[in-house]
Amino acid sequence: MNGLNRSSQESLPTSQQVEHSHNHSTDHEHPDHAVQGDSVHPHVHSEESLRRIVNRLARIEGHIRGIKTMVQQNTPCPDVLLQIAAVRGALDRVARIVLDEHLTECIARAAQEGNIDTEIAQLKAALDRFLP
Repeated sequence: MNGLNRSSQESLPTSQQVEHSHNHSTDHEHPDHAVQGDSVHPHVHSEESLRRIVNRLARIEGHIRGIKTMVQQNTPCPDVLLQIAAVRGALDRVARIVLDEHLTECIARAAQEGNIDTEIAQLKAALDRFLP
């Protein structure tokens, strides 16, 4: 499917580094982030890295809209399934980028700062939910 919508790409802040925090707690407001105990750790990623991930997600978003249109137009099921497989592959590639960045930036920083055990526990919890 070649009709990817690129107009939904988000603009990013213009700073060299963008910092965001994830609050990992045991409350059930954000179950994707639930880990034993409370800890807040900053994640600082380059603007280029964030732009690359957001651009890939925007392309995937457009691809999914295309699949929705295919279904609405009664496109043959094998064609729809092929496009769904393509989106899965694209999401897996984004996940690899995020994981690689986490390992090279966040885990390495945690090791330097002495809180590697917390970061490893949080990574294991995330992988438990992510992997089949």
